[in-house]
Amino acid sequence: MTDLNLSTKNPARISADALVLAVAQTDDGPRLFLPGQLPAKSVTRLAAVLPALGVTGKADEVVRVPAGDEVAATIVVLTGVGSVTREPTPEALRRAAGAATRSLAGTGDAVLALPAETAAQVGAVAEGALLGAYRFDHYKSTDPAPVARLELATPLARDKEAKAALARARAVGDGVRATRDLVNASPRHLYPETFADEARAAAKGTKVKVTVLDERELAAGGYGGILAVGQGSARPPRLVKLVYSPARPVAHYALVGKGITFDSGGLSLKPAKGMEAMKSDMAGAATVLHTVLAAAALELPVKVTGWLALAENMPGGGAQRPSDVITMRDGTTVEVLNTDAEGRLVLGDALVAACEEKPDAVLDIATLTGAQVVALGNRVAAVMGTEAMRDAVVATAGEVGEQVWPMPLPEELRESMKTPVADIANMGDRFGGMLVAGLFLREFVDETPWAHLDVAGPAFNESAPYGYTHKGGTGMGLRTLLGVLEAAARR
Repeated sequence: MTDLNLSTKNPARISADALVLAVAQTDDGPRLFLPGQLPAKSVTRLAAVLPALGVTGKADEVVRVPAGDEVAATIVVLTGVGSVTREPTPEALRRAAGAATRSLAGTGDAVLALPAETAAQVGAVAEGALLGAYRFDHYKSTDPAPVARLELATPLARDKEAKAALARARAVGDGVRATRDLVNASPRHLYPETFADEARAAAKGTKVKVTVLDERELAAGGYGGILAVGQGSARPPRLVKLVYSPARPVAHYALVGKGITFDSGGLSLKPAKGMEAMKSDMAGAATVLHTVLAAAALELPVKVTGWLALAENMPGGGAQRPSDVITMRDGTTVEVLNTDAEGRLVLGDALVAACEEKPDAVLDIATLTGAQVVALGNRVAAVMGTEAMRDAVVATAGEVGEQVWPMPLPEELRESMKTPVADIANMGDRFGGMLVAGLFLREFVDETPWAHLDVAGPAFNESAPYGYTHKGGTGMGLRTLLGVLEAAARR
């Protein structure tokens, strides 16, 4: 794991493998953001070579150049912050720092001399650097390890707010990396029982208490949705409850995560190509687990209850059938028209359990629908729910650097889930399928303020890496959920 510390030292005089500097894209050409301590000779030389090297300063651009005798580092790494008029935004700094550290895999140490004149900038650079310095090394032994040590040069190294920003960045970095690890894990090794074991192990030594319901306890508790989804697998489902309860909480928030450890579609079988990334269908549960742990690490004065609805959706001999009618925890009967619309079934049960405890708000996160990807692509998540909570999530996501777009819950689409044999069907109109799924979940929330995040596309990156985002699990959503909890703590 990469170690990152703050330093007031002159970055030009720190002996390291690499010195990282920021370059902005402007109408007048590339512009270096240089710390004042950098020797004038180096400034002149670097500025002169930028056009010749084709450096533009665009986002995700990373270029290495020889350091020269004036700098103690071996190389200089120029990382783009994109189009900038004055100062880079926090997200531009996160992305630039992450692109740089991602490119430094196999490097021993590096100095980050990016803009870090405020606590917010310190936090953004540190967070991006830690998110970029990631490697999933459980199965593959040939990839280089992430950069081992980072020093962030800033005049605020002893500042109380800057230190707090660094502590938060470390908590976020730890949480996102651990979420990515779970999402990237092979479904051969990560299934409901072992996921529950991972949750216990991760919470050991923290202030988070873990309770696990097995298939017998789920049956006794009336969790018909979770049981129905998991009954086609030889590996039975679980419901994991996490509780972080500080001494004097100012609010109580519940987080619910979809945890389908592998989604074959059940008897409504997916095509082979559609299964290749379905180990990631538990990303919501992984995100909830590590959001709760991050809240505890930061000692937020908010009670947080996390619910991980874990099942493997397989087409075994005992699998649920299209036209089955199941009974959810709250007594609602559901006609299962498509066994590949399983995430809403496990979430429905968990939402009921979460709302039974009367939290101030409940948020769920899930890789729920392909329709989300059709509507918003692979980098923008959708959020639905009660208006105030939905808008709060959108605002928080913008502050922390995650792309989340508000979506409606049109009442007319609820009609499409009517069925003559049950209270509701698990499928409705094909068009607007993301919204139909949100309306289904709303049935299980009662009057609790609620937001539902559909991260089907953004949770798993099947394309080339960019910024601080690697290929595979992204950890998308953790920063937003944690930001919502932090906002509640300030009220």
